[in-house]
Amino acid sequence: MQTRNTQAKKMILDSLTHSKQAFSQEMVQQALGDQVDRATIYRILNRFCEEGIVHRVVGDDAKQYFACCIHCQGKIHRHHHFHFRCLGCGKVECISPEIHPALPRGYEGVHFNGFISGYCAACHDKGPGTGERTRPS
Repeated sequence: MQTRNTQAKKMILDSLTHSKQAFSQEMVQQALGDQVDRATIYRILNRFCEEGIVHRVVGDDAKQYFACCIHCQGKIHRHHHFHFRCLGCGKVECISPEIHPALPRGYEGVHFNGFISGYCAACHDKGPGTGERTRPS
């Protein structure tokens, strides 16, 4: 089934492709303001996943985050890398390189959801008293 290229789809895709970070539905909505309603954003993000345009990862905070696909082929997502969420600023990034965990003989990994939370370099460097926590010593 052919899908329409709407202005909302273009705005959401532009916000994802012009950033190196992954976005939750709430973050996309905040970036777009009142231009696109919440349900439409969620529906478009899920459609982008089905079409292999973005991949979804579930964070340690139980939120879904979406980032642009690079090496996917249609509906087959191949994202074997960790994602990092900063506890200070909330930024979620894909971390390179890909990893290939050693699975027992006869096992084949299809989906990988690795997530690390901590403090990015910018928040770590801010130090105490700036509204951001520093990494524990």
